Amino acid sequence: MEKMEVVKEEAQNSKGNIQTQLEESLNNLKPLEDGQLVEGIVVQVSSEYVFLDIGYKSEGKIPVAEFADNLPKVGETVTVVLLRKDGRNGPEVSKAKADAKQMWKDVRKAFDEKTAIDGKIEKVVKGGFEVNLGGDIHAFLPISQSDSSKVDKPESLVGLKGKFYIERLYSDNKANVVVNRRKYLEESMNTARDKFFETVQIGDSVKGSVKSFTSFGAFIDLGGFDGLLHINDMSWGHVTRPKDFVKKGQEIELKVIRLDPAEKRINLSLKHFSEDPWMHFEDNYHVNDIVKGKVTKLTDFGAFIELEEGIEGLAHISEFSWTKKINKPSDMVKIGDEVECMILGYDIQAGRVSLGLKQVTANPWDTISEKYPVGKKISGKVVKLTNSGAFISLEDGIDGYLNADDISWTKKLKHPGSELSVDQTVDAVVIENDPEQHRIRLGIKQLSDNPWADFAEKHKPGSTIEGEITSITDFGLFVRVDGGIEGLVNKANLSDDKEVPYEEAVAKYKVGDKINVFVVDVNQDKEKVAFSVKEFKKKQQRDEMSQYLASSADDNDGAYTLGDAFNAQKK
Repeated sequence: MEKMEVVKEEAQNSKGNIQTQLEESLNNLKPLEDGQLVEGIVVQVSSEYVFLDIGYKSEGKIPVAEFADNLPKVGETVTVVLLRKDGRNGPEVSKAKADAKQMWKDVRKAFDEKTAIDGKIEKVVKGGFEVNLGGDIHAFLPISQSDSSKVDKPESLVGLKGKFYIERLYSDNKANVVVNRRKYLEESMNTARDKFFETVQIGDSVKGSVKSFTSFGAFIDLGGFDGLLHINDMSWGHVTRPKDFVKKGQEIELKVIRLDPAEKRINLSLKHFSEDPWMHFEDNYHVNDIVKGKVTKLTDFGAFIELEEGIEGLAHISEFSWTKKINKPSDMVKIGDEVECMILGYDIQAGRVSLGLKQVTANPWDTISEKYPVGKKISGKVVKLTNSGAFISLEDGIDGYLNADDISWTKKLKHPGSELSVDQTVDAVVIENDPEQHRIRLGIKQLSDNPWADFAEKHKPGSTIEGEITSITDFGLFVRVDGGIEGLVNKANLSDDKEVPYEEAVAKYKVGDKINVFVVDVNQDKEKVAFSVKEFKKKQQRDEMSQYLASSADDNDGAYTLGDAFNAQKK
């Protein structure tokens, strides 16, 4: 019963308040004019209209749609424009037009005082966006002024509510409002960033969201301004791609590791929440230790191997194999491989470890001298030909070099390919072994006796020999004699008649002709011999003369004159 009396009393009080407001309104009644901005008191709210007492003989009504989702309550004051005080159904009023008038006042005030105003980006138009400032006032927002960073997807800003600066109100005496959101964002960003530098210190923990990525890290939104999370500060371990470690939009906690107010730079870190593993490196690792690791990255010059999270070393390509020439690291290892390697050196301050893969196996060059001593005969396959020689495989990764000059004692080879081919199996002998230089030299001609030594012994300078013409050149004839030895008859040594030119003298000969020559010089070391046809003829004449003199002396008891000698020579 008491509760019913209280409700009844409250209803009477509410009714009394409305009556009081109406009475005050009547007391303050002023003449009303069409187009005037007036205030009215809400007396009733239905599903279609809001009814207002504007101090006239009847109430005005406003469609509920003009209030959007913000309907007033009975007793509240609403500002409207009196369109027509004596309308067909009473005074005609408009809240929308009142809002527009008020909005224009607010817009002009914001323009004059250079303050920001609320608005909503409604749609994409040519060159930018259309922004609703309220009160049926629409403005143009250039895309270049729509955000603090480049806008790649304009549609992403549609529906966004925010603050805008008024850049322009009129153009050509017409309302043409242009707004700027970027300016407001940058001012807000600078204000927030200045406060950040004032209140945050290096080592503090802050929260932010991942905004965007670069090849070197991720930018973190710290509340309107950005900090950089560098890829090297994401983890003590190896991070290949920032996107694999943090996700766009992800909320994360970070450590501030560097502040530069002058350059407005903030460096952040995730890895500094844990201890630096290099602090205890020397407790666990030593030079010459053989350790296991995981291949995390390949480059042209080697492979990066993670020994543990945060500790990564480099195995240079030159440390991959004792014997094989590795052109690409991927020829031996791939990312994700578990490998054994040796610690060759380290620099804790620089965070570097030098590793070797070949050092975990024996170096075959340490015992190569015992395995392939000079004089040892081998059989191997030709694996490569060059202009100067050939490489012969002795075993996996160990090749011997065969110079073209060591293929034959007598043949002058322009290219080893004239005698050898790749994959051909050949017999040779070790003629040099240099483990320090990783070099073994082979020879094929050394398998047989040196014919030059035999030739030099049998054919001293001054002797004669028969041979076969193998080549005719502009500078002389090449003649091959016994043992495959080939020598040169220089053009000056071809004819004994100085009046006869070389071209005429050489025309008497052709390749394949047999010819007698005089041995002028033998150089066994350089494997060269010089022949002469001219000297052969002179020697032949001397021999004939000596023989004739000897036979004539026997016939005439020594009575032989100089004239006889000349007559004999003419014969």
